[in-house]
Amino acid sequence: MTLTTDHSRAVADGAHTHGAVKPQGSRAERLTSFSLEDIPVPNGREEEWRFSPADRLQPLFQADLGNSGVTVQVTAAPEVKVETVARDDARLGTAGKPGDRTAVTAWNAFEQATIVTIPKEAVTSEVTSVRLEGVSTGSTPEATAAHVLVRAEQHSESVVVIDHAGVGLLSETIEIVVEDGAHLTVVSVQDWADGAVHASSHRARLGRDAKLKHVVVTFGGDVVRITPDAEFTATGGEVEMVGLYFADTDQHQEHRLFVDHAVPDCKSRVTYKGALQGSGAHTVWVGDVLIRANAENTDTYELNRNLVLSDGARADSVPNLEIETGEIAGAGHASATGRFDDEQLFYLQARGIPEVEARRLVVRGFFAELIHEIGVPSVEERLLASIEAELEKSMSVITGAPAA
Repeated sequence: MTLTTDHSRAVADGAHTHGAVKPQGSRAERLTSFSLEDIPVPNGREEEWRFSPADRLQPLFQADLGNSGVTVQVTAAPEVKVETVARDDARLGTAGKPGDRTAVTAWNAFEQATIVTIPKEAVTSEVTSVRLEGVSTGSTPEATAAHVLVRAEQHSESVVVIDHAGVGLLSETIEIVVEDGAHLTVVSVQDWADGAVHASSHRARLGRDAKLKHVVVTFGGDVVRITPDAEFTATGGEVEMVGLYFADTDQHQEHRLFVDHAVPDCKSRVTYKGALQGSGAHTVWVGDVLIRANAENTDTYELNRNLVLSDGARADSVPNLEIETGEIAGAGHASATGRFDDEQLFYLQARGIPEVEARRLVVRGFFAELIHEIGVPSVEERLLASIEAELEKSMSVITGAPAA
């Protein structure tokens, strides 16, 4: 069975009423702060945490995070400047304030930050790679904070890939500043080893006519919770947010997005797709889009699709669209969660394709278009390989043979 909601290109009736009185629970009223005292340890019943395994995230709620549980290595394009700076650097904290407990603990705990700067009008000749690898010297990894700032100066063009691997307990901030006329692609890959717990706050600010492609890829780890926020600060900005995830037995993968249309004449597109298999596999996607009262001529759409490959897996999908003005170009969202399409399987098997290979083809087709939209060949190749590895696990259940 497939559950679908679709509000294509819809302009909400009564939008002017919403503009007069903000509804209860509006994202416009969400508390953000750099102070630990303002954002207490959650109990798991809050709206922000009701889908999350708060008990498994407890180490990252604490104020005394360390700094030695992760290493950072950068391989930069020749045109890019990389710095390691202290936390009092004036460039830090300019992409927005923390909005939940792990974000505020990450902000208050880090000692040094990595700043990647793409200079004004530079067009980079290759991808810049930032690799964060969890390390553990004992039986229990140290709960650790990390901070990365990516700054695309005016009219620059670049691609930055941020990799996460190894074992660890990491609470992280990724700031993204896209200045006027800059075009930036940021790809964040979560390819952790088993047992890793990762919470990451991505905060992006876009200037006039700036364009950001923000890609999140999640496969590994025990618990991974990514919260990307994008805020438009001037007209003409565009953001494209793309996500792919594949959850296996007992993995929790959560992606909570917020797009803040605070100024007129901006565009956003959100497309996330995920697959899940195995008992206890749980994915959460929450997509919040706020169109403020003065954000006229906004054009926005968000889409989430989930493919459930086995019994015992659960996918939660919650698109939220809040409109405070009726003067918009278009706004809508769609969400669907379902199993394999029996008609597709029948069609393929009727043409002589064995069931196992038919299932592979369906999953590949589910992800294929989105993978090619990433636009970074090295990442696309890794994704295809990771999907194949996950499918090996799924097919071994069907055939009874051990995974390769």
